[in-house]
Amino acid sequence: MAVRRVMPIIRSEAARENREFYGLLGFEEVMNLGWIMTLASPSSPTAQVSVMTDDKTAPVTPDMSVEVDDVEAVYAAVRDSGAEIVHPLQDEEWGVRRFFVRDPNGRVVNVLSHP
Repeated sequence: MAVRRVMPIIRSEAARENREFYGLLGFEEVMNLGWIMTLASPSSPTAQVSVMTDDKTAPVTPDMSVEVDDVEAVYAAVRDSGAEIVHPLQDEEWGVRRFFVRDPNGRVVNVLSHP
């Protein structure tokens, strides 16, 4: 299994203000679904931050995302470890397969792969 990127998720209703602020740091908008906006560095596209109001298809808003190369293998390892699965493994309409797990600190991690 390989990690492809790690991205913090900021829960906020202030998308425009966040886009402007992180733009000062060199980030540009690369995705906006209305409820989640992702900003990335043009020179290092895996350097990203997302701003989210509420997750559209899950019961909680995650604190961070981890993109992996094999979400099925990670899901099996996490499930077998006994960690709390907060949102089941599923395909999403915007082209990712993902699940949520709670880390030892109580933070919710969105684990995903792009098929």
